[in-house]
Amino acid sequence: MAVPTEPVDLFTGWPNPALLPAPDLLRSATAVLTNPSIANPALLYGPDEGSEPLRVHIAQWLEAFYRPHSPITPRRICITGGASQSLACILHVFTDPLYTRNAFMVDPTYHLAGRMFDDAGFADRTRRVPEDDEGIDLDYLENALRTAEAKAEAEGNLDPKIKPPRPWRKIYKYVIYAIPTFSNPATKIMSLGHREQLVRLARKYDALLITDDVYDFLQWSAMPGEELSIPNQACVPRLVDVDRYLDGGPIDEWGHTISNGSFSKLLGPGARTGWVEASEKVAYGASQVGCSRSGGAPSHLCSTIIDQLLPSGFLEKHIREVLQPAYAERYHLLLSAVQEHLVPLGVTVAQASTNVAGGYFMWITLPSPLRAVDIVAQAQTEEKLRLAPGTLFQVQGDPNGSSDRFASQIRLCFAWAEPRHLTEGVRRLSRVLERSLK
Repeated sequence: MAVPTEPVDLFTGWPNPALLPAPDLLRSATAVLTNPSIANPALLYGPDEGSEPLRVHIAQWLEAFYRPHSPITPRRICITGGASQSLACILHVFTDPLYTRNAFMVDPTYHLAGRMFDDAGFADRTRRVPEDDEGIDLDYLENALRTAEAKAEAEGNLDPKIKPPRPWRKIYKYVIYAIPTFSNPATKIMSLGHREQLVRLARKYDALLITDDVYDFLQWSAMPGEELSIPNQACVPRLVDVDRYLDGGPIDEWGHTISNGSFSKLLGPGARTGWVEASEKVAYGASQVGCSRSGGAPSHLCSTIIDQLLPSGFLEKHIREVLQPAYAERYHLLLSAVQEHLVPLGVTVAQASTNVAGGYFMWITLPSPLRAVDIVAQAQTEEKLRLAPGTLFQVQGDPNGSSDRFASQIRLCFAWAEPRHLTEGVRRLSRVLERSLK
């Protein structure tokens, strides 16, 4: 058996370098750094909440895409150093490692998010919530919340234990983390009905819903040949939008949702720039984390450079004319290859339950008795093919979760690889499966 000489990577969840708008960022950076009235404040610390012009322009851009029931104001926006840094800061400000009972994560989950919950003190109190056909098992979640609340009452855990009161923060009893649109890794879209019920649960049990909404703009038709027929607006309201209108709106000035956004999937992760949107109180509180108070707004220079791209309409054009067509082509190419080469071997693939597909990933299930960790190891050794086993995406630390919940699943990423590598990678995987099934 000859081993291929050229490696194929369907693991890495990065944007393809050919899709990064380096020339446009160069022009923007030149415009910033050659104008002292812009360059001087951009090279200083900047306000805690982030660049005011960028906050204004992000609010306008998000409003045009999500079309919420009420306007998005700049005071609802806080500039961050990207979605990962933002998640860590949110946990620093709005949770207490003793009083906050549990951190719930939709399972399967983004595999690197768990480290941030671990760092925030939730190593032994992180709990899984299974996905269902509509994105999250609400009955399971409510039972877990009810059990945790009874335990807290019995233990007298009624007030924050470590963090003293501050006017810019509220300590929530629970945290719930999800990627509700084009989830990583399972690619599901949480239904509107489930989103509304989830917000109601968050209000009832005083939970902060943190959603990574980083893939929302990367959407296209699930039907081949109709890739770009989807309107240039969100396919479903975010939870942060639901919290604003549901049952008359938030029950207090803080609210129970925070949307975590990033330019990483749109302009490049190296820009290290993102935003959160929430109530004005929560958005301001997110800006008051100690590292921002000391160092000023994160990614302040990059924020100023990126801001030049929004008023001109460049970002919308880049998404519509570059990213959506490129990723739609890759998605349908990969799906076609899976259906041709893997489905006949007994593989099943999670496909969009609506007419909209998107994001970066595809989630496949191997036929019994194959195990993903074995197939992934063989693919690497025998075919120079890099894949992500499903067990990588299990929520860690939950004593009620088995260790092999996703033992037969594999995540495929179509964003990083060249289009020609997608079909080739699937062919290589089919050869591994054929040998393993003999």
